[in-house]
Amino acid sequence: MRNCCGGDKSFDMTTTELFLVAMLLIYAVPFGVWRLLRLDAVAPLAIVQIVCGIVLGPGLLGAFSPTFHAAVFSPAVMGPLNGIAWWGVMIFVFLAGVELDVAEAWDQRRDTIVTAGLALLLPLLLGSVVAIGLLRQSRNWVGPVGHDFQTILGLGMACAVTALPILVLLLEQLNILRTRFGQRVLRYASLDDVVIWAVLALILLDYGRLGRQALFVFVFMAACFGVRRLLPKLAEKERWFACLIWLALVGLAADWSGLHFMVGAFLAGLVIDARWLGVQQLDNYRGVVLAVLMPVFFLSTGLRTTWEMGGLTVFAAAVVLLFASVAGKLIGVSLAGRLLGWPKGEAFVIGWLLQTKALIMIVFANILLDKGIISSDSFTALLLMAVMSTVLTVPMVRTKVAALTSGKNWT
Repeated sequence: MRNCCGGDKSFDMTTTELFLVAMLLIYAVPFGVWRLLRLDAVAPLAIVQIVCGIVLGPGLLGAFSPTFHAAVFSPAVMGPLNGIAWWGVMIFVFLAGVELDVAEAWDQRRDTIVTAGLALLLPLLLGSVVAIGLLRQSRNWVGPVGHDFQTILGLGMACAVTALPILVLLLEQLNILRTRFGQRVLRYASLDDVVIWAVLALILLDYGRLGRQALFVFVFMAACFGVRRLLPKLAEKERWFACLIWLALVGLAADWSGLHFMVGAFLAGLVIDARWLGVQQLDNYRGVVLAVLMPVFFLSTGLRTTWEMGGLTVFAAAVVLLFASVAGKLIGVSLAGRLLGWPKGEAFVIGWLLQTKALIMIVFANILLDKGIISSDSFTALLLMAVMSTVLTVPMVRTKVAALTSGKNWT
């Protein structure tokens, strides 16, 4: 079927051809920029993909070439792209849930609770203060069905998020992932992730669907016992298929109950013991998802950015939120370091690593936007803040890491 672009003869292409043009942009543009500018020493490819998603969105490419943007990213093309993006991010969030080691966090509970608690509380408070200021300045930061407390808590919690999967990539880049220090940082991030998803469920609580949500929690907890008994009995190669079935089922049930399907994806992963799937297998699977599926999610995220309040206003909000996020993490972790007697310099490195935002905060913001709790301008500000916070991390800690690697906590 030709001329599917609203009669525009300059783009006389089929939907399949336009879909492949979109896929070409999604993969070629970020990778080309990343390699040509040699950004591998500064940030993972995922960060460049997020930035390119913003560039390909309506605020930039759409403003520069509206005809091309409307043709390539038409509803007929975006339908299948959104389907790929939804499934990709569900698998990604599921893997984040699988990788949380709750047992290890409990074994080191004093260190974990003090550090993770302060690392979460301080940026949450500072971010909430910034959110209150933004709402006093304009009501346009609140979503169409959001209440003030939901928007304030959502923006505040966004400042407290740590992107666990991206943190893994950064620790690999710094060559400290498998060290005792690297595992400590992951433990702090893991506990914060559990709390963040719990708070998100609270924000999304729908009193009109309270019965459905209560039923979901009851059935989910009962099903967990069956899954944990069944999965270890399967052959190793069969466990991944069982996990994907479990993921789709819990995501569907969570969405039906009024929670978001990504909340269900995280809960589905939290039930699974990482040892059943194998550490190497998890690393390989995460790498495939990041390379094959997540770029489509980044593009679809970029297409949701808007600048209705003006680019300068949105960017200023992003910078203030960034300050709240970084300052909150550094102050919180510094307090933890003093209480727990850490060696000099560790709190600075841990604080910067834990303020890494990127993927999980983008997922978090997408859910708030989907539910109408925050506006498109708030979403854009959070997206910019997530990118800036993650890009800053490696340059800020690289020298400190090199100076501290001889310490006993790094081996």
